[in-house]
Amino acid sequence: MFLKRLLPKSRLRKWLAFCALLFVIVAVSGCQTWRFYGQAIKGQYQIFSSQEPAEKLLADGQTPARLKDQLRLVQNMRAFAAVELKLPVDDHYKKYADLHRPFVVWNVEAAPEFSLQPKSWWYPFLGSLEYRGYFTKQGAQKYGDYLKEKGYDVFVGGVEAYSTLGWFKDPLLNTFIFNPEADLAETIFHELGHQRVFARGDTDFNEAFATIVGQEGARRWLQAKGDLATRERYQAELRRSDQFVHLIMATRARLETLYGDQRTESGKIKAAKKPPAPSAELRAQKQHILADMQQQFAELKKSWNGAADYDKWFARQVNNAQLNSVAAYYDLLPGFERLLKDNGDDLEKFYAAAQRLAKEPKKERQQVLRALAQTEAPGGNIKLQTSNFK
Repeated sequence: MFLKRLLPKSRLRKWLAFCALLFVIVAVSGCQTWRFYGQAIKGQYQIFSSQEPAEKLLADGQTPARLKDQLRLVQNMRAFAAVELKLPVDDHYKKYADLHRPFVVWNVEAAPEFSLQPKSWWYPFLGSLEYRGYFTKQGAQKYGDYLKEKGYDVFVGGVEAYSTLGWFKDPLLNTFIFNPEADLAETIFHELGHQRVFARGDTDFNEAFATIVGQEGARRWLQAKGDLATRERYQAELRRSDQFVHLIMATRARLETLYGDQRTESGKIKAAKKPPAPSAELRAQKQHILADMQQQFAELKKSWNGAADYDKWFARQVNNAQLNSVAAYYDLLPGFERLLKDNGDDLEKFYAAAQRLAKEPKKERQQVLRALAQTEAPGGNIKLQTSNFK
């Protein structure tokens, strides 16, 4: 009855179906699964119960002027996404919720101490994904500590926004609405990209696709506004991110060789059946490679004119899971860049091509994207461009 008073009938039916499904799952699963889905239901409900229509907030004299400005800006971005980017805007981002915390969820990622093969978790409808999300930092850290005790390298990172993939209408959140305009545009278009194309159980494919949609959308948004100064600053961010990702990928390649990891036909990493050296030797060599990465970053920053985009990222004790958190977004990005170019930068054709790939088996779709990344683009080799991963 409480839910019925707060939610419209269509959303109530989705909630009931969602909760019923989770009840079946946890009924045949262990306590760890029950705790995870229990906090997921509670966290998602908190978002629904906190959100208010943007139109109501805009009409309210008590709403801070800064928030009103951002709500109007997002209204324009939604219109741009629907008309110019051909994204399914629907009723997404028409409501706002202040969660009174810096992130909406905290993701837990894990990998063995001596392998870059990511740990995965199974989810209903989504398949196997390489992260586990918690609506409280404490819950994420507790589960991360549990995995550390089992010998995993663990990374816990805050997430500003996520998509419910059409189950519910995604709201605007305090966790990202006050970001700089270019970053806000990229976030909105990135999350709407998940609504357009989604491949079940393929984190790398989904995040790389949404990343290219977010970046291309942000560039087109700034170009349409004629805001050349902001567009140049955004391009500078992308260039720094390009350098950052190349450094991370090069480090991962060195570690992959050290660990004796194998590559499947689709390019995914599999741990070696037998360690190539004693643990103490592997551990020492691993720390040497990571220390060298830190030194290379210090040298790289000298050309950034004081930009501190990734200082916090490198301030952590970097491990395999943290390195994988970057690869999940950018490993397949060059292939999507090429796919967009091959379709004449026509977004509708690009989406259709990506949707066809999403319907292929995971191995085949990733093989196609990796092959595309190796082809020569008009006027030279394809260049990896990345968003601001912090």
